[in-house]
Amino acid sequence: VHVSDDEAERIWKEEIGVDPARFSKLDEDNFWQMGDTGPCGPSSEIFYDHGPEVWGGPPGSPEEDGDRYIEIWNLVFMQFDRDASGKLNPLPKPSIDTGMGLERIAAVMQGVHSNYEIDLFQSLLKAAATATGYADITNPSLRVIADHIRSCAFLIADGVLPSNEGRGYVLRRIVRRAIRHGHKLGAKEPFFHQLVAALDAEMGSAYPELREARGQIERILLKEEEQFARTLEHGMSLLEEALAGLEGDVLPGETVFKLYDTYGFPYDLTADVCREREVTLDEAGFERELEAQRERARAASQFGADYSATLELEGETVFTGYDRLEDQATVTAIVDNAGNALAALAAEQQGIVVLDRTPFYGESGGQVGDTGYLDFKGGRFQVTDTQKQGGHHLHHGVLLGGNLAVGASVQPRVDAGLRTATIRNHSATHLMHKALRLVLGDHVQQKGSLVSADRLRFDFSHFEPVTQEQLAEVERLVNEQVLANAATRIEQMTLDQAKAKGAAALFEAKYADNVRVLTIGADDFSIELCGGTHVERTGDIGAFVLLGDSASSAGVRRVEALTGQAALAHLRGAERQLGEIAGLLRAQAGDVVGRVKA
Repeated sequence: VHVSDDEAERIWKEEIGVDPARFSKLDEDNFWQMGDTGPCGPSSEIFYDHGPEVWGGPPGSPEEDGDRYIEIWNLVFMQFDRDASGKLNPLPKPSIDTGMGLERIAAVMQGVHSNYEIDLFQSLLKAAATATGYADITNPSLRVIADHIRSCAFLIADGVLPSNEGRGYVLRRIVRRAIRHGHKLGAKEPFFHQLVAALDAEMGSAYPELREARGQIERILLKEEEQFARTLEHGMSLLEEALAGLEGDVLPGETVFKLYDTYGFPYDLTADVCREREVTLDEAGFERELEAQRERARAASQFGADYSATLELEGETVFTGYDRLEDQATVTAIVDNAGNALAALAAEQQGIVVLDRTPFYGESGGQVGDTGYLDFKGGRFQVTDTQKQGGHHLHHGVLLGGNLAVGASVQPRVDAGLRTATIRNHSATHLMHKALRLVLGDHVQQKGSLVSADRLRFDFSHFEPVTQEQLAEVERLVNEQVLANAATRIEQMTLDQAKAKGAAALFEAKYADNVRVLTIGADDFSIELCGGTHVERTGDIGAFVLLGDSASSAGVRRVEALTGQAALAHLRGAERQLGEIAGLLRAQAGDVVGRVKA
């Protein structure tokens, strides 16, 4: 217990009857807190003594790092709230946060010392030994592999895919660590994916989502193994070349970083090779290069001018464009493209106009900003783009005539044709997202989108090219919803209510407490959080045509599609081309493929 927790000491010794000889009072290790501030309190830790045949001493002793005494249970008495000054204030509602190590308890109950010796791990260790060709199941590398297959399989079953950022990067690092341990044991061919079958046999009945996703997990892991094998082969040749040409016994940090950043060669593998060759690795130089790259990334992400310092306005622009395309508004600010505040714009001058209210949609959620005009007495401002910044809608454009000053009354008019085409594509994007999940699996998550008047583009997580058959099925499902002509429903609700309703959301995004939920399609086909503009009925989309699938980045695919008149024009063009080809072959359109193959 904590050295100050006399109450817990009394209860343990007097009421429960713990032998004082098996009792310790410690300091920092027995006081738990979430961070520098917030709920915290003393804790009691319960250890299991594996017996004198195992080296180690009780907590607080010089030998406490041994394996004889293993913590199996923890109880945190949440009774304080630490403020910014460090003062501990009593919590209004104290509680006990308790947790048990399930596998550690299993080890105790089964009379074994290590978690890796329990029955749950034995089949995985044996499968790992078979897959790698290494017979000794006590080898630490086999234990790493057996542990990591569980982590990786459940992450993939939960929809995470290997990538170079976020959760996907964590998954990729775990997979590659397991593969490297396999290589240490002599595995030359992909082996890690083979362990999914053993994991399914052990845990699939308790976790049906694991069994359901087994085939997909195996395919993803195999693909990752094959990709990493190419990385290792290429990276090792480059590292060997660098070491062969080395003057001295220090591998420069710039070289290590180039292997890591450009070729994806793991830093720790470079370090392992350097240790084997008795070469010093320039860690400080590597860290400098890594930090410089982070700075470049931060600078690159700050695209576009920031007008927040100039637009020191109270309140926010009121958006009225969900139910109207024209309005009456007042100019609250004008700035030039460099961000300088202006009192007025002269004819043919470019600038950015801010209104107190507007029907113009500001670019967000993948939907491009509206275009149109701001009409006023004696002149017109052409809006070529609308952006959002700091709660304000920024109308970018050029003054076609007249003189526009701050305080002027204007009539904003959105280009109705472009808005209509844009909302067709936006609504179709939601239907397509759902269709992709139905056809490819629940691992499909939005990674980016562009919704404009002429087409839609959608990036999503997926580990392999989408087949023509799968694309055709996605297209069929979306057009089925278009033909259903189902009413679109927009609702405002709390975030918790939206989640309970099953609304899809971007994992990394931050949402307000109250959100806007779009339900579109027959039988509530798609339910997602969305602040964009949409059709009133799915039939308003008109038609939907998928143009194809391509790679956007590692683990991310991209599809593009057309709707409405653009879709019909595309189909007419394809039909015309088919007719021309049939004419050249002197064949009917239905016989073209056979004639070409012949």
